[in-house]
Amino acid sequence: MNSLFYALPFVMVAVLIIMGLYTVLFKRNLIKMIMGVAIIQNGVNLFLVSLAYREGYVAPIWTSAPDVDMVLPTPHALTLTSIVIGVATTALMLSFVIMLKKHYGTTDSHETRRCKE
Repeated sequence: MNSLFYALPFVMVAVLIIMGLYTVLFKRNLIKMIMGVAIIQNGVNLFLVSLAYREGYVAPIWTSAPDVDMVLPTPHALTLTSIVIGVATTALMLSFVIMLKKHYGTTDSHETRRCKE
């Protein structure tokens, strides 16, 4: 039971990434595809945070911490960087969808592929 508790975040990572991949690959609406990419990004962020967790370790934010083992801050810094990059790419993708909607009148990916000028 104890090992199942520690494997739960990794199971959720797999579920999030599979849900996101399904959404990106099998949905036709561009907004839903962008939501799928965001779900994949959240799965990767959960994976990075889950890798950094160590039971009994202390967060490295104390300046006068006792002499104990500390968690590495690198995965958390990578997660924060990933969140910022994810927000920027999501905003860029949504702006592209807005332009496609104005130009073609639809957010269906198959329809926008057929409407070539």
